[in-house]
Amino acid sequence: MSRQAGRLDRALAAFRAGEPVLVHDFDDREGETDLVYPANAVEPADVARMRNDAGGLICVAVSDPVADAAGLPFLEDQIDHPAAAGHDLAYDDRSSFSLPVNHRDTFTGITDDDRALTITELASMASAVDAGVDYGPEEFAAEFRAPGHVHVLRGAPEGLSDRLGHTELGLAMAAETGQPPAVVVCEMLDDETGGALSPAAAREYAERHGFPYVEGEELVETLR
Repeated sequence: MSRQAGRLDRALAAFRAGEPVLVHDFDDREGETDLVYPANAVEPADVARMRNDAGGLICVAVSDPVADAAGLPFLEDQIDHPAAAGHDLAYDDRSSFSLPVNHRDTFTGITDDDRALTITELASMASAVDAGVDYGPEEFAAEFRAPGHVHVLRGAPEGLSDRLGHTELGLAMAAETGQPPAVVVCEMLDDETGGALSPAAAREYAERHGFPYVEGEELVETLR
């Protein structure tokens, strides 16, 4: 077995077991490493790790069929303001952001407990939709309110064949490992520079904590 295959097998085994994986996308894209979790496995301590060790935005990516069933739009399509017009992202054609939500059983929605509840309930919703349960916007609204503190991301319809973001990389790992089509992604930032954590520093963090680290290219080669 090659070193790359062994690294990927370890990452998928960890993800299957509900553990996080560090995923670096591509140097010519965002050039960022995200902590990626299966959403159904996230606990308050995991939210604390993401905000303390990663520092980026804690988001839940759901597959395109799940987003369609729940009536989750692309956020830019819903904003009636000039700031939403004229996309000029240097690394992609459009943002994958949908609604920011809180579960209705949360209080402010921002605490570790509250965000973990919202995240795992989004995973439960995604699992139900994936299993064929009759679910629509009204059912979603009965469970979640917007705006909230957990940003939902919409996966591209054809996954990695459409888009090579952390959203699609994480959802591809979920599909490969039998997890619900809902994953948590959070960018890792460097406390000293304020920029994205370098791949070398991300690998060192992964080794220190016993987490797998994979390159987006490795995932694309195997999972697309």
